[in-house]
This record gives sequence, C-alpha cells and structure tokens, in this order.
Amino acid sequence: MSISVLLLAYNEEENLKLLLPKIKDSLNKINEEYEIIVVDSANPTDNTKEVCKEFGARYIPQEEPLYAGAFKTGIKYAEKDKVLVLDADGSHNPENIKDIYEKFKQGYDIVIGSRYTTLGKTNDKKSSIFMSKILNGIMRPCIGVKAKDISTSYRMYDALQLKKVNLMRNNYDVLQEVILKMKKNNKELKIGEVPIEFNKRMFGESKRQTFKFICSYIASVYNFLLIRIGVKF
Repeated sequence: MSISVLLLAYNEEENLKLLLPKIKDSLNKINEEYEIIVVDSANPTDNTKEVCKEFGARYIPQEEPLYAGAFKTGIKYAEKDKVLVLDADGSHNPENIKDIYEKFKQGYDIVIGSRYTTLGKTNDKKSSIFMSKILNGIMRPCIGVKAKDISTSYRMYDALQLKKVNLMRNNYDVLQEVILKMKKNNKELKIGEVPIEFNKRMFGESKRQTFKFICSYIASVYNFLLIRIGVKF
C-alpha cells in the first residue's frame, strides 16, 4: 500500500516551502510508503525545482498545457496505488490527509475533501463561493453523482482506475470529467466525502481566468451529457 501525492504548481515557490514539510508530516503519521510529485510549468518562472530538491519532492515539468495538462502529467508519473491531489497554494490543509485516507480505506474509489458536506467550510471570496455552488448544482446531475463538492481538486483516487481514463478536457473541468469517466468504467464506483476547511491561498495570485473558466464549463456540460448517453469522442 502506497500513496502518490500530486501538487500542481505554477509560481508556487513560496507556498511550497511551507506546504511540503506539512504534507510530509501528515504522510509520516499514516505510516505508508509515499512519493510527492510537484508538476511545474513547462517553462518554469521561479525556483520550484530547487525547493523540491530541498524537501525531497519529485520535480516534473508538465507535458501538456493548462491545468488539465498538469493533472494528466502528474497521473502519468504517479507510481503508487493511491493518488492524492491537493492544491499547491495552501488552500488545502494537509492535516486533512489522514481523514481522507481513513475514509478511502473503508472501500471507496474516490474520496473528496469537501467544502460543502456536513461540517465542511470555505473561506473563499463570496463571488467564488457563489460560482462554485452554481457549478456544483449544474454538474452533479450532468455527470450523475450525488457528491456535494465536485469542483474541488482535493481528492484521493484509486490509481489503477484513475490511470485507465482518457481525459480530454483542457482546464478545471477535468475535475468533473475524471469522475464521470471513472464512473463510466465502474458502474459501482464509490465516492466518499470528508469535511475540510478551504482557505485562501497563502502567497501569490490565482491563475484562474474567469471568462475562460465559464466558457470551458459551458462546453463541458454539453460534452459530459453526450458521454453519459454513450457518444464516443
């Protein structure tokens, strides 16, 4: 039993200096073999590589563009039987790793660190919370799941099932696509949620561009509905 931790990083040098020791501390308490993979931009703009070397993380430049490209690069290089993904900006607290892991051990295929399940909390901007809740409300029936927070990246996956899916989306909508396609492959897919407190990023600025984000999700709704009814791409 082992865990690959994926951190998708772009200009997150300062955050990683604080985050990597906390992640290692949480993983050491679980007592499973692990690796930490940091997926950086294809054209690095800071000292993320040196920070990874300092804290014993594996450094990999992303091989495809945008957020989904970094996600797919991380999946490709993950070598353990579970894959844990969390944001590299400090918004996901590593102290929740143990709770996510314990839930996963109960027989789940995906466990989500959820802002919107009972006892979950978010400290994000009101506009971001509003947009997130609309997105979740639309996407839940679209991909056919009942989980309350399917727009967060803080998740643990069964690596074998994760690596079998062919992901086509380019941006943050890959977070819904991966659930939909794992569910298509496994009709009995079990998704669990544990409450987390989502915090604002520690350093730097968000990389999300609102207009492109909205356009991407409009196209995604159409594509995901076609996938559910069996249209192949």
